[in-house]
Amino acid sequence: MSVVIRLMRAGAKKRPSYRVVAADSRRQRDGRFLEILGHYNPLAHPYELRVHKDKVEKWLNRGAQPSEQAASLLRSLGITPAAAPPVPATETAAKPAKKAAAKPARRVIRKPSERKVRARATRAAAKKKAAAPKA
Repeated sequence: MSVVIRLMRAGAKKRPSYRVVAADSRRQRDGRFLEILGHYNPLAHPYELRVHKDKVEKWLNRGAQPSEQAASLLRSLGITPAAAPPVPATETAAKPAKKAAAKPARRVIRKPSERKVRARATRAAAKKKAAAPKA
């Protein structure tokens, strides 16, 4: 399960406020989440952002990836996500090389059926008749 730190929309129509949550990346934006980490109100001047730093850092240490917007907000608080560990050279060498000379498959263009051809012709005739000036 890959965990994402992201914003979950709350609030009324045209009055957004957001919760900062840790959630499974496969879940919906406003769906089930693992933990509430804070909240963000973009309508307050200046915007209001309250986050439990210890909870956020705990999830980042466990490997959670923040969304772009969440990462931007966390950077404004001085919280930076840990960089991904470098991939060892042995793992990159073990992967098979991709075939560069492979040609992409051509898409086969099919003719439309007789029924579709007649339906298009009927629609075109009706459109011409409706657009013709009345005498």
